[in-house]
Amino acid sequence: MTGSDITMNNNTVTVIGAGLAGCEAAWQLARNGINVRLFEMKPVKYTPAHKYSGFAELVCSNSLKASRVNSAAGLLKEEMRRLGSLTVPCAMENSVAAGGALAVDREKFSDSVTEKIKNHPLIEVISEEVTAIPEGNVIIATGPLTSGALAKDISEKCGGYLSFFDAAAPIVTFESLDMEKAFFAARYGRGDDDYINCPFTKEEYLTFHSELVNAESAPVHDFDRPENCRDDFTVYEGCMPIEVLAKRGEDTMRYGAMKPVGLTDPKTDKRPYAVVQLRRENSEGSMYNIVGFQTNLKFGEQKRVFSLIPGLENAEFVRYGVMHRNSFINSPKLLNGDFSMRNAPYLFFAGQITGVEGYMESAASGILAGLNMARKLSGKEALILPRETMLGALARYISDETVENFQPMGANMGILPDIGVRIKDKQQRYQAVADRALEAFEEYIKGI
Repeated sequence: MTGSDITMNNNTVTVIGAGLAGCEAAWQLARNGINVRLFEMKPVKYTPAHKYSGFAELVCSNSLKASRVNSAAGLLKEEMRRLGSLTVPCAMENSVAAGGALAVDREKFSDSVTEKIKNHPLIEVISEEVTAIPEGNVIIATGPLTSGALAKDISEKCGGYLSFFDAAAPIVTFESLDMEKAFFAARYGRGDDDYINCPFTKEEYLTFHSELVNAESAPVHDFDRPENCRDDFTVYEGCMPIEVLAKRGEDTMRYGAMKPVGLTDPKTDKRPYAVVQLRRENSEGSMYNIVGFQTNLKFGEQKRVFSLIPGLENAEFVRYGVMHRNSFINSPKLLNGDFSMRNAPYLFFAGQITGVEGYMESAASGILAGLNMARKLSGKEALILPRETMLGALARYISDETVENFQPMGANMGILPDIGVRIKDKQQRYQAVADRALEAFEEYIKGI
């Protein structure tokens, strides 16, 4: 469907894309009495990374990161909850054990979000592909894999895309694991021993490292390749393929995805030389994903090399790792702090296409885009949260005109202003930062 085919009125908003951001935007609009036409091209058409027909599909990890409010991810989710988030309660209702993290059964989570969206009387779901930006009130939440003609239209309107690559980790079945070699434990004893840990000796690690760095990668598809780039591509540091990390040095994995700190092998009563962790993928515990093992290796190579992990010698892979292109606009030059276009005030963007990085960050941007569109249509001032809040800091970052080399940004304590008090203990310092954020949040909300 082209943009000219979509007719609008002042009391209706078109939301394009039913991912995390689009669903949150639609939900916030409907909660504020605004009629929504939510366009989602699935199941008519899928991107190379999407497989499930439901909304808010999680295509990479099933973890929504830490739950503790004194963590960046936990603080973000708490702010979202206070703004009436759709995805946070759905995630809580469909969580699976993951230590101090909030991880979900991805299909049940998707089904829950889909049901609530489809059953809201003010949201009309339309299963069609949109190929051009419509007229009227629009929120574009088409994600990092925006398709074909619409991607071209957005690119032309926004002066081109920036792009990076994202990679997903493999998933294996629990019954195929050798638990004589692996053990359940949570790092530093946090949680209820929710992770499966596969310990390495030094010799095993060196063999694994050698095979990994010499394994054959899958070719990059044309649709994944940046323009004017034949042999190389940019890898986003926050979601790096394990083979790329391994090539940076013999010990890089032992300080990253395979760090052994905080773990003791019960068979030796010693800390292993290196560890691979597996996290529960579904509520039944029948599937586990290999934490931090995003990869672009060929499927056969993944089977060969990852079977060298102690306990995974006979692992059944129900999904191999994949790699795909993520695209985002140059938001600091284009967007206001309320996620609207500077030169088109009734056109909003939300989700990873804005350059926020992460599931909850994308959902959070959808909340702000939806709320701000509703406020604009009601003649109210924009909701611009204080920079002391995590949501406010993210919105500030993606709309900061002084940012020159714009790269994706996820929730982290580093984007918040200094608290002005020296607190040596990191957890106490983060707690003080979180307390200040929530106090500023509540004071601002009361003020408007």
